[in-house]
Amino acid sequence: MISVIIPVHDSQDHLAQCLRFLAGSTFSPDEIIVVDDSSSDRSGEIAREAGAKVIRLDGGPHGPAVARNQGARIATGEILLFLDADVAVHRGTIERMAVTLGNHPEVAAVFGSYDHKPAAGTFVSRYRNLLHHFVHQHGRREANTFWAGCGAIRRTVFLSVNGFDERFRRPSIEDIELGGRLRAAGHRVWLCSDVLVRHMKMWTLASVVWSDVFDRAVPWTRLILQHGRLPSDLNTAMRSRVSAIAAWILVLAPALALWTPLWLLATALAVATLGVLNARLYRFFVGAGGIRFVLTAIVMHVLYLLYSSAVFAVLAGAAWFARQRQRVLASPPARSAG
Repeated sequence: MISVIIPVHDSQDHLAQCLRFLAGSTFSPDEIIVVDDSSSDRSGEIAREAGAKVIRLDGGPHGPAVARNQGARIATGEILLFLDADVAVHRGTIERMAVTLGNHPEVAAVFGSYDHKPAAGTFVSRYRNLLHHFVHQHGRREANTFWAGCGAIRRTVFLSVNGFDERFRRPSIEDIELGGRLRAAGHRVWLCSDVLVRHMKMWTLASVVWSDVFDRAVPWTRLILQHGRLPSDLNTAMRSRVSAIAAWILVLAPALALWTPLWLLATALAVATLGVLNARLYRFFVGAGGIRFVLTAIVMHVLYLLYSSAVFAVLAGAAWFARQRQRVLASPPARSAG
């Protein structure tokens, strides 16, 4: 049995489409649970009209971590399939997940990817979703993370690790954190690139930067500092780390060249490094939108590398200075001679 769990907050239009595409799946879930997280629109009513079970959470919003956990508590399926309200499944999405988990009992959880045709047609929305699509299409099968936009997990396993961390009160890295705990507990998580959903969200430059910084980079850096290790999965792979260094050289080197012309060589090397390390990504952008699209997408990608790495550097630096200060305060005072 498969239980689909969808958290929603003020997203009635997207939810209606999400449920409509679910109804057209080649594999019908045994139940659909919509957790209405204090919506002020008709999200709950639309879910009931579509035949879904509805849980209403008042006094919020509490965040998707809380909402998903509430849905999981009443779910009866052996498999919990988490979907975001702003995604539309392909006809075979659920079937592929069910077959994979059925054929591989050793795998605890699977997750998919956005497809390459986002519903929103603006440049920023296309860039954002195509980047996500590329990263997941080229990620390792054996993952160290999880994605709740379209991810399924065995109910017994989900309960054994206590579900999503409810300290995340906004859509953030609660699914990434869950994936880390699953792997730490010895469970296998698979990234299935053939499991696809279409993203319907409209992104703006401001919403992308805000989400990347405050909902991703900040909590992710804190999680890394908490566990004391830097993961090498998806967009934290070594390629991304070196690309971030190259992006900073690209920005700073031209100014430094005013004093030492050799920095012009560093600029050229930075451009070459970014091109070589991200050649597949940039070729993918060319195929998706042509030369004009890829040129703007490269600017967006470099910007992303800059502010994401800056957040990590600032928070990691602050943590290091705090540790040094604690060591100084904890060390005994030196004895005076005489």
